[in-house]
Amino acid sequence: MRIIEVPRESPTSSVWGSDIAAEMLRALGIKFIALNPGASYRGLHDSLVNRLGNRDPQMLLCLHEDHVVSIAHGYAKASDEMMACALHSNVGLLHGLMGIYNAWCDRMPMLVIGATGPVEMEKRRPWIDWIHTAKDQGALLRNFSKWDDEPRSPEGIVEAFLRAAQMSRATPRAPVYVCLDAGLQEQALPRPVTIPDPARFNCPAEPSASTGQVSQVVELLANARRPLIFMGRVSRSRDAWDRRVRLAETLGASVLTSVRERSAFPTDHPLHAATPFFWLSKRAREVVAEADCILSLDWPDLNGTLQQTTRNTAAVAAKIAHVSLDSLLHNGWSMDYFGLPPLDVSVLSGSDTFVGQLLPALKERLGGKDKWDGASRNVAPQPEYSEGAAKEIAPRDVEVALAKARGSRKFTLAHVTIGWAGDAYHFRDPLDFLGHDGGAGLAAGAGITVGAALALKQSGRVVVSVLGDGDFLQGATALWTAAHYQIPALFIVSNNRSNFNDEIHQEAVAKMRKRPAENRWIGQRIDEPPVDIAALARAQGVEAEGPVRTVPALEVAIENGMTAVAAGRPYLIDAWVKPGYANPPLSRGH
Repeated sequence: MRIIEVPRESPTSSVWGSDIAAEMLRALGIKFIALNPGASYRGLHDSLVNRLGNRDPQMLLCLHEDHVVSIAHGYAKASDEMMACALHSNVGLLHGLMGIYNAWCDRMPMLVIGATGPVEMEKRRPWIDWIHTAKDQGALLRNFSKWDDEPRSPEGIVEAFLRAAQMSRATPRAPVYVCLDAGLQEQALPRPVTIPDPARFNCPAEPSASTGQVSQVVELLANARRPLIFMGRVSRSRDAWDRRVRLAETLGASVLTSVRERSAFPTDHPLHAATPFFWLSKRAREVVAEADCILSLDWPDLNGTLQQTTRNTAAVAAKIAHVSLDSLLHNGWSMDYFGLPPLDVSVLSGSDTFVGQLLPALKERLGGKDKWDGASRNVAPQPEYSEGAAKEIAPRDVEVALAKARGSRKFTLAHVTIGWAGDAYHFRDPLDFLGHDGGAGLAAGAGITVGAALALKQSGRVVVSVLGDGDFLQGATALWTAAHYQIPALFIVSNNRSNFNDEIHQEAVAKMRKRPAENRWIGQRIDEPPVDIAALARAQGVEAEGPVRTVPALEVAIENGMTAVAAGRPYLIDAWVKPGYANPPLSRGH
């Protein structure tokens, strides 16, 4: 326990309200805070610089509030640790809301610090402080955050930060929001303030299943002839990864994984029965249809996945056990809880915690013998380029080029495009792939990459992202933060010069209405003139090349990027790809 004393010697040695907030960030072990400056938290900014010396946490200056949040999101995806970000008043929060929603849908921890006021009207400057003061900023994000508060005293700041960290870090994890009154930040403290040991306020252990639930699932799986495991939201722990592999081998179960979620199982393992997917491939549909027992480990859209094999999911013959804590976050505002799946056993537990309970019980039930006969169900093809690779780049060629370039190096894919094939680049480690952006909004990919690269800066891993041009162009100025702080990452823009996903939607509508589908490009193409994406990167201090138009040139560019990243610098490649998708997305009515 620490007591922040109120100095009596001179006014310059006073302790201020914002000093308490800064000290709490340090006490909670927050290493970084991303921000775009704003007068509403100028007091906190001063405390971070002049009280803490801009370390523990270190500030990361960003050029837009979108990046403030997406960098914290990427950091959490790579580290499983909470980072802080600060958003100026209501206006900065409004900018950052999309990023917060992404992190919410992705179930990532994050401490979002906001500011308002001064709340006391007599302290407000004319005009500007009035339009930057709101009575209930938390209302803007309360439907997609786990908790929020607006403390009214120094002691309230202490408790708010303790509770925020406890709640954000507890499973299921999600962003939390603490709004600081500008007047309170700039108030000299009249009395000592005690900061307790945060270790006494840790989050609770992840809930586990009852003995009876474990026994139920054991019996379902032990009696199954064609068991299937959906591996969804899981931890970064290598021990947990190994237990999931042992579970599949013990059962002889087919395994399916998603490109929306972080790597959960080795995709080149013989039991990985179909390539990771956004939507079920033909092969994956067959695997699901054949299963007589399904174990869902925190699979976010289980009913939607089953619907891709039959519209009437209640008629699915397979016995289904679903393990998840996600229902603890569900509310009526957002539909991110998805459709209601039919379940034979519903287990309110963390997925990896449950696997730790299930595996020894299952081994005992099977007499220590594995059901797997060693046969392979993996149908992933060899990573070969498209036929026209010498003249143009197909979307899947980017994936193949990365697979060939990786060799024995450790890569972390921080982001991929919506049309990622998933069949050429294998995930063999918990940090090989960090999943999608959560909320499927644009502008997040570049910032998520910067945050992931920051978290993994000393890990020896190369952080790589493959970004669509539409997503990148909305988030391009996140690159400046990477350049300024020398955060090494390789950004590959898979550039089809279009908002191509929406071309597919416009084509679907035109066909339904018997109108010309060839007009789908109007209002979608990002061309005439094409954006000079490499110039955008270079303007911010990031080395870049492109447009790269052929696969041989892409291979050279990737090696150039590897050289820069190995030297500690970010690098960007503008890869012009042929419009299309390796795996076309679903489109209503298409």
